[in-house]
Amino acid sequence: MNEQSDIAADQPVTREAWRENLAEIGAAEGFYEEIGHEHTALFVERGKTLIVTFENLDHIYDRGDDKMPWGYGFVQSRGWSMLGLMAHGWSWYRDEDVFDFFDRLREDGFFEKFDKVVFYGASMGGYAATVFSAAAPGSTVVAISPQATLDREVAPWETRYHKAWKRDYNSRYGYGPDMVQKAADVHLFYDPRASLDAMHAALFRGANIHKYRCRFMGHRIASLWLQLGILKPVIEGSVAGTLSTTQFYTLLRGRRENQRFQKEMLQRLQRENRPKLLIRYCEAVLARRRAPHFRNAMREARQSLKK
Repeated sequence: MNEQSDIAADQPVTREAWRENLAEIGAAEGFYEEIGHEHTALFVERGKTLIVTFENLDHIYDRGDDKMPWGYGFVQSRGWSMLGLMAHGWSWYRDEDVFDFFDRLREDGFFEKFDKVVFYGASMGGYAATVFSAAAPGSTVVAISPQATLDREVAPWETRYHKAWKRDYNSRYGYGPDMVQKAADVHLFYDPRASLDAMHAALFRGANIHKYRCRFMGHRIASLWLQLGILKPVIEGSVAGTLSTTQFYTLLRGRRENQRFQKEMLQRLQRENRPKLLIRYCEAVLARRRAPHFRNAMREARQSLKK
């Protein structure tokens, strides 16, 4: 099947045509469903492993590639089934229609048809992955930089996502740390130096919680993993149940050679005003590649030490 190729064409595609394309794929291979006014679901059935993903629908449409939910091609290539949930905006999936959707799937035994169910998401999607995993006890959760809640009583220190503060986080599928209690394994990835993300991560506790510290990677960890080529191995290890801290940190070593990571590290050292460490870091980068920006930063740091 190759219906999605029409969406990848160079000519502009209207949103209506794009939705019709998704509906055709769903009708042929699973289902496509508009969930209220804010959310959409696309299910494509393949094998006995189901990956449930959460993404911002507008981001999907604006992408220049195949405009399909995250991992569509990757999941297909592995012979896995996929349920992609898409939000029209920054809703955090706090919608009674979405709650009813997952209640219906649970009551209909939808998740029981699969040998393995994995809920995946990052940030807002990470929050959704944790809470809706409760609809499929025994599932696996892969949550990258997730929020535990945006309830102002529980997380008054959370200063981001103002537009989502007014949502209700105390009804069904509300508090991430409670909702993952019946999951088999919860793989939680975060940067401990990103204070707000670290505070959310601290709220998740239990024998099934596996935390992976992604130092100096900030909030947008998944996009950096894509550059490093480790996102797919992490998902594969989570699905197979073989992902360990040793394996993960071995994969993570590749970040040292990534130019985005190097730039963010340089900026962090500049903000923290650590000229001696900055000089050593710039020397290490310059030993590997030509980098005028790092050479200039090193020169400025040396001048500051002379003052």
